[in-house]
Amino acid sequence: MTDVEQLASIFAENSFKIDGINRLVLQPKSILREFRTLNHGFLFVVRGEASMSVNGTVYELQPGSVFHAAPGMQLDSQVNGHSEYEYYLLFYSFDQLEEGDSVQECSSHFKLDSGANPRVVELLVMLQEQLHAQGGIGKLRVKELFLSIMVQVFTGCSQRESGTSLSEKVIEQAISYIHGHYMNLLTLDELAELHGMSSKRFSYFFHKYTGFRPIDYVIHYRMERAGELLKSGSYLIRDVAISVGYTNPLYFSRIFKSKFGVSPSEYAHLD
Repeated sequence: MTDVEQLASIFAENSFKIDGINRLVLQPKSILREFRTLNHGFLFVVRGEASMSVNGTVYELQPGSVFHAAPGMQLDSQVNGHSEYEYYLLFYSFDQLEEGDSVQECSSHFKLDSGANPRVVELLVMLQEQLHAQGGIGKLRVKELFLSIMVQVFTGCSQRESGTSLSEKVIEQAISYIHGHYMNLLTLDELAELHGMSSKRFSYFFHKYTGFRPIDYVIHYRMERAGELLKSGSYLIRDVAISVGYTNPLYFSRIFKSKFGVSPSEYAHLD
């Protein structure tokens, strides 16, 4: 079984570049024989089904499947069923990669089953559009998009391996993230994407496990931290507001009073 944590570490710790990305649509019953790979690459299945043989190992691919191959491998594939087979091929290379057990995963062929994820397709489209952007920022954006895709894929795999696609563990991770970033601007879409879910599903499961909607929990946690600051020293209200993520002290005070029933200044003097 492919170790997605090890794969994530490889891309997090090594320097690499994206060499190309292509979208292809094959007709039903199409056959590809004796194709030899020249690059490292990922194949992301968007729709349709196919059987792929790699050095004698057969993989069944369907929407949500992500297949990886390394250079010098022989591929044979056939489109199954009566539907078109659409996929993206993404080629990459490491700037320098030392041999060893830690990088063995990227020297092999394997399939990941992360589940069909519209966000992955959206990111692939954006990556293809951005690939030939000039300048440092454009190149950084390409790498950002690729890493966002892999986070989505690896997160989906981890969730499926745990026996449930939306687990309590994921929500615990989200809570931990909020605790570390509550002072920053947080949105529902951002929190959902970081944890590999759609906004609607993330909000549903967050509420199921915590009793709060995600942004309501962010506000709740900010107010708890604000209360601690107000009790621990003689801080200006505006400084407390900024410390927990609010640039407008009047807006902060209104939310604080809604939660505690008193203003921040009154709260600071309560016994």
